[in-house]
Amino acid sequence: MASQLRLRSALALVTGAGSGIGRAISVRLAAEGAAVAACDLDGAAAQDTVRLLGNPGSEDREPRGKHAAFQADVSEGPAAKRLLEQVQACFFRPPSVVVSCAGITRDEFLLHMSEEDWDRVIAVNLKGTFLVTQAAAQALVSSGGRGSIINISSIVGKVGNIGQTNYASSKAGVIGLTQTAARELGRHGIRCNSVLPGFIATPMTQKMPEKVKDKVTAMIPLGHMGDPEDVADVVAFLASEDSGYITGASVEVSGMRPSWGGGPENRTRAV
Repeated sequence: MASQLRLRSALALVTGAGSGIGRAISVRLAAEGAAVAACDLDGAAAQDTVRLLGNPGSEDREPRGKHAAFQADVSEGPAAKRLLEQVQACFFRPPSVVVSCAGITRDEFLLHMSEEDWDRVIAVNLKGTFLVTQAAAQALVSSGGRGSIINISSIVGKVGNIGQTNYASSKAGVIGLTQTAARELGRHGIRCNSVLPGFIATPMTQKMPEKVKDKVTAMIPLGHMGDPEDVADVVAFLASEDSGYITGASVEVSGMRPSWGGGPENRTRAV
């Protein structure tokens, strides 16, 4: 529960924090007491998120209980490294909680998907997660600190989805990356877990036609789409010491996965 302030001594870096699930995660971690470094490709959106957190970062740069916004394209190696450097310069320590939520879609059937759309989705969703995970882990190991790295994958990474070969591949890769990182980093006191959202009410799914939403909802055993806060609840748990003996896990937040078959023509997609 937020009232317990489970993360009152934590610094949390959240990428993709400008909207949707990333914003909800930022709000929840701040409510748990964490100082939040909210990062997004859209710097203005990251600033908007910080304004929602209350008690934003101040000019005296005192980190505890404060928050700050950052802009970065996490698909670029130098930018990811610079992001970690900027966060450490602002808060005088590396983040002990790192949540990679930055992600995009470029939907098309396999027979028609362009190499450019394949490359861009892999670059942001998988390479970007790798770069942030690597830079954060390097910073934590260098400082001797413990940490929790949480990578947002998708249920599509486990079951696939018509019209999303690039997205499904990227999110499957995130699961494998996270499980391997957990094995390598456990000896340093760094836990790594992934979260697999299903259909979540976000700006991404809001683009779906109403008839498609109704069809998808009917396939979900719990009978409704999830909210970004449902994912944020799980992330807060994995960020805290309440999950201190959990690493390498892939946690589904899907209302029990539906057996969907969407595609680019109706924008049926899980987050």
